[in-house]
Amino acid sequence: MNEKEVSLVSEWNSFVNSIDYSLIEKSLKLAQILEYPELDISKEIEKIKELGISFRNRITESKNSTYVISLLNEFLFDIEEFKGDLDDYYNPKNNFLNYVLEEKSGIPITLCILYTEIAKYTNLDLKIVGFPSHVIVKHGEEMILDPFNRGRLLELEDLQEILYQNYGDSVEFEAEYLNEISDEKIIIRMLRNLKNSYTDSFAYENARMCNKMILGIMPESSDEIRDMGILEEKLKNYDNAIKFLNKYLEMEPNSEDVDYVLELIREIRDRINQ
Repeated sequence: MNEKEVSLVSEWNSFVNSIDYSLIEKSLKLAQILEYPELDISKEIEKIKELGISFRNRITESKNSTYVISLLNEFLFDIEEFKGDLDDYYNPKNNFLNYVLEEKSGIPITLCILYTEIAKYTNLDLKIVGFPSHVIVKHGEEMILDPFNRGRLLELEDLQEILYQNYGDSVEFEAEYLNEISDEKIIIRMLRNLKNSYTDSFAYENARMCNKMILGIMPESSDEIRDMGILEEKLKNYDNAIKFLNKYLEMEPNSEDVDYVLELIREIRDRINQ
């Protein structure tokens, strides 16, 4: 990495590991580091605050939580016209909260972040759930909501259908899939989304930056250490690639992809020796 990248990674590590910053602030910092260097985080937070106050002002009397959720759905999806991005779902910018605020369109994880944040302005306690392949929201243990689909109430069969659509018959529903996800894991999930999007579009330097940002949170993640090796190979940084891939093999000597990693190391060494 060049000096600028080293500086950005150091800045990110200090920010993301601090207890002084909220999920919203960390999500916006992620966008600033990766795509929007001139982003004014405080202005974006003010936009969210204005949405929250506007929503709160629409509630004229205390009602039960089901009623407030119905008003939240009406406010965000009918009045403010936020929606799930079905046309360009894998656009990496859908992971950036400032982009979602501007375009009023996003993917499950960013819409869930916004949804739960606006709910706080009425003391509505919603939790983000790291459901496999599709982040959702819950209120208590009974109400499961899908902000990507206009806050739709999900039943067990809906959750099973999400799994089937993404994994076929290989994944069965388990109760733990409805556990609340930590802020740290939300950020990691966003960064992995971005890493995959950048890799698919051959933007390997951006993908490597995402990987370094994940390692700033989880320095011993074997998956990220392996991926660093793969990305360094793509960028023709062969010595670094071998270093990371060997470290991965030391950490995961019995992993299913050992043969693939060994073959990649052999190919890299052949290139070095040519």
